[in-house]
Amino acid sequence: MNLSSLLRGPEGKTFECKRDFSSPDGVMRTLVAFANTSGGILLIGVQDRTHQVIGIDEILTAEERLASLIDDTIKPKLIPSIDILSWRNKQLLCVTVSPSPSRPHYFQKLGPQEGILIRIGSTNRRADPALVEELRRFGRPTSFDDQPIPDARVDAIDVHAAAPLFPPKRKLTPQSLQSLRITTTYHRRVVPTIGGILLFGKDRLSRFPDAWIQVGRFAGTDRRRVLDSAEIRTYLPIAVADAIAFIHKHSTREAVIGKVKRADRWTIPSVAVREAVINAVVHADYSQHGAPIRIALFDDRLEIENPGMLPFGLTLDDIRRGVSKLRNRVIGRVFQELGLIEQWGSGIQRMTAACRDEGLADPKLEELGTHFRVTLSALQTRAPYLDPRDKSILTMLKNAGDDGLGTAEIARRLARSPRATRMRLAVLVGRGHVVEIGSGATDPRRRYCLSTTAPAI
Repeated sequence: MNLSSLLRGPEGKTFECKRDFSSPDGVMRTLVAFANTSGGILLIGVQDRTHQVIGIDEILTAEERLASLIDDTIKPKLIPSIDILSWRNKQLLCVTVSPSPSRPHYFQKLGPQEGILIRIGSTNRRADPALVEELRRFGRPTSFDDQPIPDARVDAIDVHAAAPLFPPKRKLTPQSLQSLRITTTYHRRVVPTIGGILLFGKDRLSRFPDAWIQVGRFAGTDRRRVLDSAEIRTYLPIAVADAIAFIHKHSTREAVIGKVKRADRWTIPSVAVREAVINAVVHADYSQHGAPIRIALFDDRLEIENPGMLPFGLTLDDIRRGVSKLRNRVIGRVFQELGLIEQWGSGIQRMTAACRDEGLADPKLEELGTHFRVTLSALQTRAPYLDPRDKSILTMLKNAGDDGLGTAEIARRLARSPRATRMRLAVLVGRGHVVEIGSGATDPRRRYCLSTTAPAI
């Protein structure tokens, strides 16, 4: 463990410092919150805020007392790692807590109701009943949206609206509805699941009144003046398309001018927008009440916020690395079937790659209380990324001048297949670096020219 790095970092969701544990309640509350949320490291003998190392006298006695306190005051039993660390001529205790498979833990002094704590930012908060239930679900092979709704009938699912969204090979028969967990068997009766109702329930908003998307376009960079807004209350797969359409309607576009053809390029990449919207819908905590999914578009950025902390056990660093834990398994399974999700855990990485390709800042990921927000910047901070083959194509087109080049000629010079070359050209066209000239995708004489906004090579 690199103590110097820890001391330089800020306190937050997975790190806290305590001067001592002369008043042990605060220490125990933090350890409970760490165990219930994403784990964490507690340094004892370090002044919080300033991170000045105070040290602990009689370190072995203090270590034994801390172990006894944890054993006596936290239920179910929690067994963290307690280490003695040296810092110059001082010693301190380092308590490392892993995300616990036995959650929810509680601080016995507060009882099994009030004593269940979670970590939000750098604070410990009492978990409300919905979060307590989510903690309990963590150890079960189920998710919130996988649960049956016993008082609902199968005809509460709008099969006629859902069927056209699926590929032709997937017929929505009673058997396929059950295999997708849109419905399930409960006490020998077939009933909808929560996920089925959230996705295609005719009366879903009466049961889940916050399962909709609020979208708004604001003037400038704050929320003082609304230019346009809408409430998207359609079925979730359709709502995704409607939300993306609203964003594109109000997004800033740049004109890319070629020899003959003009094209528009979005300042926020469409791939990043799509992934952020789908991520919000699939990972929202629909057991929460009080706020829908919110999308706010400003002159300089796009904010997409959904109810729900990160799934327990995950940190922001985890999801940046592609680690994924699906909160809503039914919604995720159906979205994958519809082709809206390609691969679990890859959405954040695709967003990041799309922004970097356009020279934009990486997506900003935040936990705000019990909500999660993704912010996509529209301001270019660096030159767009070009790999060696992209640079080769742009150099070829620059040298070709106004006549441009056809796919076959570019493929031959790259020593790549025509199919691979077409895919790479499509990306460059989408990024506004190349302009496609032709009557359509099947035009055999289609040619490519360098755009007026292509980066310098």
